[in-house]
Amino acid sequence: MAAVTQPLILLVEDEAAQREVLAYNLAAEGYRVAQASDGEEGMLLVAENPPDLIILDWMMPHLSGIEVCRRLKMRPETRAIPVIMLSARSEELDRVRGLETGADDYVIKPYSIAELMARVRANLRRVRPSTVGVVLEFQDVTLDSETHRVTRAGVELKLGPTEFRLLATLMERPGRVLSREQLLDLVWGRDIHVETRTVDVHVGRLRKVLCGTDGTDILRTVRGAGYALG
Repeated sequence: MAAVTQPLILLVEDEAAQREVLAYNLAAEGYRVAQASDGEEGMLLVAENPPDLIILDWMMPHLSGIEVCRRLKMRPETRAIPVIMLSARSEELDRVRGLETGADDYVIKPYSIAELMARVRANLRRVRPSTVGVVLEFQDVTLDSETHRVTRAGVELKLGPTEFRLLATLMERPGRVLSREQLLDLVWGRDIHVETRTVDVHVGRLRKVLCGTDGTDILRTVRGAGYALG
């Protein structure tokens, strides 16, 4: 059965006890978790392996969460990563400052774990809808990540696990050209070492299945750049 790669959550929190509790609960929800104990380490981890979402404490030594958020939102390559800011600052001006810096959400300490997990799901729904059970649609293609079914014009398609993840990744970003290296990271993961040529092979298999229903070719090859849906 095909499985969509679970989202990677980066947790940047200097209090070890808080970090352990959050990491445990995120892992229990099925997420992959990376951890940093300060802002500088968090920036390094983002550069090494960009996460799908960042949970970021405001008050940290060396580099504050608000400064980390500002730097991330200034860079085109990290601007779209959702940031949930954690802070004991409950004043309206502090919340406004956090959101104006670019934070996508703001959670005040002490907080409910259930509420934080709900906010994580809500923010992931926007950037990785296939991981939270949202049915994806593009033209006449429908992908249901919960039932692991893909149909085109009402006809069910048989896809291998990799082709399923590849299609989900492209359907989450319709029209956007993804390089072979980006697809390797998103579909296979950074820990898996495969040749970029592998992407071409699986795109070819996916294209063959999609076009097998006598449909038009919705996979676009951009020479020297990568692939896009539509």
